[in-house]
Amino acid sequence: MMFVNRTEAEERMVLDRAVARIRQALEDLDGRIRAARDEIIDAKKYVWENRDQLDPAERAANVVDISLSIERGESAVVKRSRLQKLALAPYFGRVDFAANDQDEAQAYYIGVFSFGEEAGQENAIYDWRSPVASLFYDYNVGPARYIAPEGDIDGEIGLKRQYRIRQGKMEYMLESAMNINDDVLQKELSQTSDEKMKNIVATIQKEQNEIIRNEYSHELIIQGVAGSGKTSVALHRVAFLLYRHKTTLTSRNILIISPNKVFSDYISNVLPELGEEQIAEIGFDEIAANELAGVCKCQTFNEQVAELAASMDVSLIERIRYKASVDFVRRMDGFVEQVSESYFCPADIRFHDVLVDKEQIADTYRASAGLPVKLRLEKTATVISGRARDADGGKLKASMVNKLKTAVKKMFKTQNLLAIYKDFYDYAGRPELFKLRKPRTLEFSDVFPLVYLKIRLEGAKGYDEVKHLLVDEMQDYTAVQYAVLSLLFKCKKTILGDSNQSVNPYSSSSIVSIKQIFPEADTVELLKSYRSTIEIIAFAQRIYPNSKIVPIERHGTLPQIIQAENGANEVIRISELIRQFRVSEFRTLGIVCKTQAQAKALHGELSQTDPSVHLLDFSSETFHEGVIVTTVHMAKGLEFDEVIIPYADSSNYKTDMDRSLLYIACTRAMHALTLTFHGEISLFISDRSGEVEEADLRLK
Repeated sequence: MMFVNRTEAEERMVLDRAVARIRQALEDLDGRIRAARDEIIDAKKYVWENRDQLDPAERAANVVDISLSIERGESAVVKRSRLQKLALAPYFGRVDFAANDQDEAQAYYIGVFSFGEEAGQENAIYDWRSPVASLFYDYNVGPARYIAPEGDIDGEIGLKRQYRIRQGKMEYMLESAMNINDDVLQKELSQTSDEKMKNIVATIQKEQNEIIRNEYSHELIIQGVAGSGKTSVALHRVAFLLYRHKTTLTSRNILIISPNKVFSDYISNVLPELGEEQIAEIGFDEIAANELAGVCKCQTFNEQVAELAASMDVSLIERIRYKASVDFVRRMDGFVEQVSESYFCPADIRFHDVLVDKEQIADTYRASAGLPVKLRLEKTATVISGRARDADGGKLKASMVNKLKTAVKKMFKTQNLLAIYKDFYDYAGRPELFKLRKPRTLEFSDVFPLVYLKIRLEGAKGYDEVKHLLVDEMQDYTAVQYAVLSLLFKCKKTILGDSNQSVNPYSSSSIVSIKQIFPEADTVELLKSYRSTIEIIAFAQRIYPNSKIVPIERHGTLPQIIQAENGANEVIRISELIRQFRVSEFRTLGIVCKTQAQAKALHGELSQTDPSVHLLDFSSETFHEGVIVTTVHMAKGLEFDEVIIPYADSSNYKTDMDRSLLYIACTRAMHALTLTFHGEISLFISDRSGEVEEADLRLK
């Protein structure tokens, strides 16, 4: 098998030619954009100046021409943006592949976008989502196969290379005998974190590529350990699907259920970097607000987590646990069936000379079984009023029809949703589990059971325009929340999270429980962690053992544990750590507290001497570089070069929920982790003898 461009010098020449062609294409495109702009201006001017002389047909034709010119111009602007990015880094990989029916291998250069195929130029750059690009991600040198539109293509990979190109210049080139060369992965992972999540096209692993290119699963559940890249993989899957189904799927057809606005901001760069428009996001709280508008007020999930983190209310925990299970959903289903039948009590209707027998009403109601109660009542009322006749055998007048319909609907025991929901707990034999926080205000554990009941009884409009739904942080949503999603969204779904990273373990979900709501779902696990060093992962696993997590072979400093004399001295020590961070190469430092009250108080003290320290709370909308004080709940899904966990003492971290929160906080760190405390250290950090292992313990 023969290869071209074998040496690094030859590769640099290939790169120079590619950059030159891209820049030339940019110049040509700029010329076309300027010409299109001038054409649009002239056309608009012509229509304006001749508006009185143009007949309607000619005026309409001119408007259409202008609209088409604008569309072409907008398309050219999008293409220019892609070419500008390609000029800085045309490609990141190369794979030489010879199909079995070919004598010579062809070199395929893989980039974020394609370039050159249309014009038939040599050394074309192929989009990372193209069929042939899967060779780069899935195979070593040797026999290989990819799926093309015309079928499977078998052959052999003879050469595989990876590059890092910045500003149009090659920083390094590596021969890659393995799936994505560990050297490249190490170089990328050792970089400092950015203000926003970046694309991972140059380092997609084989197991990640399989998920990204999955077109067939109606529901795909991804269980990924901390730092496994599951969110990034899900976003790249969206980009792949948009590429693969560009004629039937647009960014407007995709929706992400996001845990908060900061997380949405943090991931907002990924799709635009891949040349796709940003997708819309919605939170579960917003879904609840839409469904329960005018019915009642609701506690939010954030408020529930804050309450649990600040206190230990055993009765609240019992209510949360009961309402989080799959069995609870099944009980609600049984209750809905009973309500649908037993709450309807037909009676004879007598209005002046109109008589409708209750048996006729009962038969009509039974005939519409299977519909939500609200629709069932409306159909029954419509049929009955349509059949009813006055004494002369004539159809009823409109006023009498309305009166008859109202009478039929009133035969239902009550349409007060809260009253029916309260009845459910009597039906379940657990009336003590229904507790309003204040009049007409639900605690969060009741919010989605009520939404589910409402949809089952009244039906739902749904989100028909959504063709693909992304659900992130799957472990934080209950079975009844997934049951609500199954009714509102009939589209394909990607559901992802980590059962070990629940901020509320009393209501967390796993693959097993989610599959009971979506029994046809396909599942996959991502076990390798790319975020944290081996030392940080080992430390986190001692807090929350998870034998499945596999850290990438990347070493760093041992986590530090710093003991302070008292609370004031602990703040001083944290201030010193911030000063050390300021002179380091790191760009992001997360100071991750257990509760919002702790974060707010600590931020207040730190900002007195360092005003540039940011507070990230439930009202925040953007993620910042630099120093951030926040809570575990807000930090979930984010990552920082360095993490400090204050107040790691035995009184602050002591419950099962605290253990989960501490694990999440530790696994936010990429390169450095420090825990501070005064008093007695948390038992989750020390062993039974009170000793701390696998950490740099400094007693001050």
